[in-house]
Amino acid sequence: MLPDVQNLIALQQADREILRLKEEIAALPKRVAAIEEGLAGTKAILEKAKTAVKADEAARRKYETAIQDQQQKISKYRDQSLAVKTNEQYKALLHEIQFAEQDIRANEDKILELMVNAEIREKDVKAAEVKLKAETAEIEKEKVEARQRTTEDERQLAEWNAKREKARASVDSDLLLQYDRIAKHRGTGLSEARDHKCLACQVMLRPQTYNEVRAATHVVFCESCQRILYYDPANDEVADPAVVARRRRAHPKFESSQAWYYRPSFEDHGEVFLVYLNSKGMSSRHVYDSSSGRGLGDILVREGEYRLAFPEDFADDVIRLNGSWTEAELEEWGNELPTATLDALHRDLDLARVESRKRSRAKSEAVGHPAAS
Repeated sequence: MLPDVQNLIALQQADREILRLKEEIAALPKRVAAIEEGLAGTKAILEKAKTAVKADEAARRKYETAIQDQQQKISKYRDQSLAVKTNEQYKALLHEIQFAEQDIRANEDKILELMVNAEIREKDVKAAEVKLKAETAEIEKEKVEARQRTTEDERQLAEWNAKREKARASVDSDLLLQYDRIAKHRGTGLSEARDHKCLACQVMLRPQTYNEVRAATHVVFCESCQRILYYDPANDEVADPAVVARRRRAHPKFESSQAWYYRPSFEDHGEVFLVYLNSKGMSSRHVYDSSSGRGLGDILVREGEYRLAFPEDFADDVIRLNGSWTEAELEEWGNELPTATLDALHRDLDLARVESRKRSRAKSEAVGHPAAS
């Protein structure tokens, strides 16, 4: 790996850590504020419960006063009944006494209801007090941890800022300008190239570009997102031929209504994937760029089976690939292969190449060591 690229990787790591630490430092006060907001809610619940208890007590006193007033009226009416001279007056006083007694019973029922509710109110107050006490202790703990976390984050931030400056000082000034420009617009200035694609934008790389990144003789940029590309062999799934060789490759059927091929050079387009579809005595051909998956040219339709309809396509360097997708899927893709399809074709191409090399070695060894007669 180029020293400048290694330093840019260190720089990007420092930039990410600095951003993370700044976000964490900014988030800690918000976290404490959120807890305090919850604490305020618990305080409000407690105050509401206490207010309800006071309201019940006031209502109970009002009903008790009303009962005393009615009892006084009853006593007054009974005294008056001793002095009445007619039955009508006596009946009227008895009616007033009955009305007062009914009012007393109604108020007593209300007091009894308040006494039942009082137990619930007291439980609510006690529960709110317990919760408030626990949350108060928790917020004090959070405040202490937040202060400690902030102090540690600020210490790490200072260290990463020093690492960042050191990394920046070690990178070529022109390349550093490019990195800064890309990072400003894309969020990151670097991207790992793995399994033939840029991991940042997920666009497939041309084989030549991918090989240049792996060779690490000069700085290579992604043609799609413009990020600086680097290659880490430890992360490349197909970097080790021995691993690829152990994968069992299914061989495509020769007679099929759909056939995929790879050509390293096709007209003026370079490396392409070709797909042929046979239907009702007619063949159609789609051409896709092997790097981007974008369609090239028009879809050609000819009479006859595809090998007979397009004989000019089948040179010695063509490689038959596994691939079987429905016509509905092909129509849905439009003029560009999905990333998953493109990845599948490239993986099968890698396996086919390894398989071809193994056959060549076996053939060479057989020629070099003929069987004894």
